[in-house]
Amino acid sequence: MERNSPITELKNIGEQRAKKLNRMNIFTIEDLLEHYPRDYKDRSRIVPIAELQKDEENTFIARIKGEGTTGRHGRLTFTRIKVYDKTGEIALVWYNQPYMKTALKTGEAYLFTGKIQSKYKKREIISPEYEKIEGNFAGGRIVPVYPSVAGISQKMLRGYLSDALAEVQGTLPEDLPVWIRQKYHLAERNFSVQNIHFPATEQGFYDARRRLVFEEFFLLQTTLLFLKQAYFCHDQGVKMEQEDALTFGESRLPFSLTDAQKKVLGEIQKDMTSGKVMNRLVQGDVGSGKTAVAMLAAYWVIANGYQAVIMAPTEVLAEQHEKSFKEMMEPLGISVVLLSGSLKAKEKRERLAQIADGSAKMIVGTHAVIQKGVEYANLGLVITDEQHRFGVRQRGMLGEKGDHPHTLVMTATPIPRTLALILYGDLDISVIDQLPPGRKKIDTIAVNSLYHERIYAFLQKQVQAGRQAYVICPMIEENEKLEVEDVLSYTEKLQESLPNCKIVCVHGKMKAQEKQQIMEDFAKGETDILVSTTVIEVGINVPNATVMLIENAERFGLAQLHQLRGRVGRGAEQSYCILVSDAKTKIAKERMRTMTKTTDGFLISETDLKLRGPGEFFGTRQHGLPEMKIANLYRDTGILKEAQAAAEELLKRDEALEEECHTLLKDRLFGQFLGKSLEL
Repeated sequence: MERNSPITELKNIGEQRAKKLNRMNIFTIEDLLEHYPRDYKDRSRIVPIAELQKDEENTFIARIKGEGTTGRHGRLTFTRIKVYDKTGEIALVWYNQPYMKTALKTGEAYLFTGKIQSKYKKREIISPEYEKIEGNFAGGRIVPVYPSVAGISQKMLRGYLSDALAEVQGTLPEDLPVWIRQKYHLAERNFSVQNIHFPATEQGFYDARRRLVFEEFFLLQTTLLFLKQAYFCHDQGVKMEQEDALTFGESRLPFSLTDAQKKVLGEIQKDMTSGKVMNRLVQGDVGSGKTAVAMLAAYWVIANGYQAVIMAPTEVLAEQHEKSFKEMMEPLGISVVLLSGSLKAKEKRERLAQIADGSAKMIVGTHAVIQKGVEYANLGLVITDEQHRFGVRQRGMLGEKGDHPHTLVMTATPIPRTLALILYGDLDISVIDQLPPGRKKIDTIAVNSLYHERIYAFLQKQVQAGRQAYVICPMIEENEKLEVEDVLSYTEKLQESLPNCKIVCVHGKMKAQEKQQIMEDFAKGETDILVSTTVIEVGINVPNATVMLIENAERFGLAQLHQLRGRVGRGAEQSYCILVSDAKTKIAKERMRTMTKTTDGFLISETDLKLRGPGEFFGTRQHGLPEMKIANLYRDTGILKEAQAAAEELLKRDEALEEECHTLLKDRLFGQFLGKSLEL
């Protein structure tokens, strides 16, 4: 069996179970092997029945006393089986699992794990996990706990992984060159995969995890370095002059720049007069004024005789930029054109001609601005908004549209500086760490669903005062298995509670044109309440919106909640963010507490990394970079730095990876990541 074989080749995985595994992005044996545990349980301590502790998870060995009995509790059927050892006996109970009556054989010994409960003065264990004691049984062990979905139990996952490991163990190719493994003291790959799932010893687990975390970071760093070499290896850039034009542009703004904006503008000015290509990331919290800085940089480039382009991730945001840029630039005789996928053919041809002949100086658009057929006359500056939506490749493709233009990348996703330096190593970093004067702090409260009546009364009051509100739900359609608010049914419920308000809903499954119309109507004030999925996370600017209500807030990452909160508080009125969550977990409570205590995006992003750990915080999956499945960006910074150093050393030693010892690594990099990114 190959590592890229479909999971259906494993025994006990039929079509239905495969579909459930697919929901966890498990399609092949390799996907299964990379479905790493989120926790471990120590079952190496085995206690006798007489010493079982109430409300604690106990592991014990017992024999089956006899065939089980069945009965009913209301609508539930139950199976009760008695087990014993030298010190006593206890009943095991399973609900709605009648097959358990014959699953365990009388007189046979099993290893059980479960919590003891007392009911009607009787001690029993509900639905314990069990495994048969075979001849080679060597005692309890440390067992993994996996992220899962309904219908796939922990026991099933452990069984599938045990089978998969038995099939491929010893045959997994070693992608990391020997010299890197020796230098950084890394365990071999087959050992690491075995011991991350079923650690034989505590040290074996630590060695396995270090190796796999290093590998993830190393692949990410090597991929980034390759892409940077391919797209950003030019030192010579267009040199800007007429610095007084920058001062004039600033005087045309209807507001004064903050000291933080002036500092960042100074850094941009220094870059663009140096004769080298600027590659700068501007980080700034929601509402810190990044667009104003980008607008001035664009105006300066245009005053020097070049074109400037800004690429936004959505049409709504692109249209918003078009409006802002036109307000400043058109009175100065600068033509601003919008390029997006929804343009009619004739309109698109006209605009492409204007861009090609240079009469269009400021180009605003979606990813349409990098597509084939878009030719620029003399591009001097490329601006991308919301970096986490675009990969290195997209930025590179836009940069290739001109003769090494300057690049300015804007993001409202605050990233701790040390991580930003590592992950965006090709970019110099500027931070706008100050909000414009007059912006009021958004009041944030976290409540449970019992407060809905009071919340709706508050929404009514805000609408009566002429304000607008957003409501965010995490799902599009009702799912009976998950008790979460969904957009469609929630909108109906809200309309019943607030019959005098004009309420509409928008979600990702709608056609782009319909979605856009709804959002534009809301921006114009024609709608009171917009019920939405996170399609508005990066979107419209509505100064009149004063309430952001987020249902099932525990289902969103902290950085995402912070982005959503930033959609309000853009006008002169006091704004509010209401987080509704019935989650009782420690992490969920800490996240809600963080949101109510601080509006500092950098502090929030650091807490998010700490609490969420591995995942798609940087959106790597969206643009062809290796996904992080085990590495924790907050905890594993030390390993990340080592992996970055190793990646740099590798490409210094063998830039094209032509040495024989790098063949497997090159195959993996190009097969999985670089082939798509470089379009080779």
